[in-house]
Amino acid sequence: TLFRSRLQQDVRGHPSMSQCCDPDRAACGCGPQGSEIYKDVKDYYGKYLHKLDDLKANACVTPAKPLPKFVSDAMEDVHEEVVSRYFGCGLVVPECLENCWILDLGCGSGRDCYMLSKLVGEKGHVTGIDMTDEQLEIAQKHVGYHTQKFGYHQTNVEFVHGYIEKLGDAGLKDKSYDIIISNCVINLSPDKRAVFEEAYRVLKDGGEMYFSDVYANLELPEEIRKHKVLWGECLGGAIWWKDLFTIAIDIGFCPPRLVTASEITVNNKELESITGDYKFVSATYRLFKVPKRFSEEKHQVIYNGGITGCETELKFDVNFTFKKDEIVDVDEDTHRILKNSRFAQEFVMRSFKKDVPRTAEGFCQMKAKEIISDPFKLVEQLKDKDNIPKTAGCCGPKGCC
Repeated sequence: TLFRSRLQQDVRGHPSMSQCCDPDRAACGCGPQGSEIYKDVKDYYGKYLHKLDDLKANACVTPAKPLPKFVSDAMEDVHEEVVSRYFGCGLVVPECLENCWILDLGCGSGRDCYMLSKLVGEKGHVTGIDMTDEQLEIAQKHVGYHTQKFGYHQTNVEFVHGYIEKLGDAGLKDKSYDIIISNCVINLSPDKRAVFEEAYRVLKDGGEMYFSDVYANLELPEEIRKHKVLWGECLGGAIWWKDLFTIAIDIGFCPPRLVTASEITVNNKELESITGDYKFVSATYRLFKVPKRFSEEKHQVIYNGGITGCETELKFDVNFTFKKDEIVDVDEDTHRILKNSRFAQEFVMRSFKKDVPRTAEGFCQMKAKEIISDPFKLVEQLKDKDNIPKTAGCCGPKGCC
């Protein structure tokens, strides 16, 4: 192939990485030099990949899973050409979307943008940003089609050319979006920290970054990080999952919330010989930009069932499922997120001092809860249950933005 035949250069990393990590570590995607990565990724996704069969690993393929009807309806309305050039690794559709302003990092052909365009409604707005001209050309080509298909008087979606590490250069302002999504794109960036810093900047207070990406079980060696096919296949740029927590918390986000994870397999013997015993997963996390306030109180919440598609229960992440009208003990981070985000009006919340005993009014005894954050641990647990999830998402047009 084009990428196998190209020489792999022994380059330490992107110049700006000296400010975010040791260039010998993978946390900031230290592989081929930044400008070289941009060119290679553009070539791979703009010229080499034309259909899913061109992929050599399942990192960028979304396995089948039944979707809520209103989501599948929105998917069916997306133009066939847009869908055919989709190479995401998860379903990045969070809950509570009506009227939200959403930014899609690395929007590609625009499949997720158009799906979300319908779910946020005509008063909402979706911006897609990508650096690949061929992909953006397809996305731009079908703006009018979807505006008419959704019955809107004017479009609520726009596509801009730019780099996800430099959103300011594309004209994206501070605190302008309620939600940021990204679908198997951040691993392709030469500077992961810059991506998260820019995401934090353009998110409104209380905003969320909901994204699927590829993670490794350990820090990857240079042989993998500098292999251009593996980089294009979303594996070479995968960071150790623990580095995501380090970067996100350091920037100011709450600790990442794991939503789902699935195992990635490499369907190519040549590439398998290079990846060896290193393991990869596709995982969906959610990051929230909420105030850092801590208290000595206990917290309980009751979900009101008001989110479309989640009327009986809201599967918030792998650790918390909120059933309608059920009292749930939550930790400080979960309480801060629900209280200060678009989910606030969907819950009744109450706090009390830690020495307050159980009462007739319904306060429950707080129970210690194991929080799962390791996507590889989740995959193994689900294997044991023979119930491996394929995609994430419980979403709906009713929201709180």
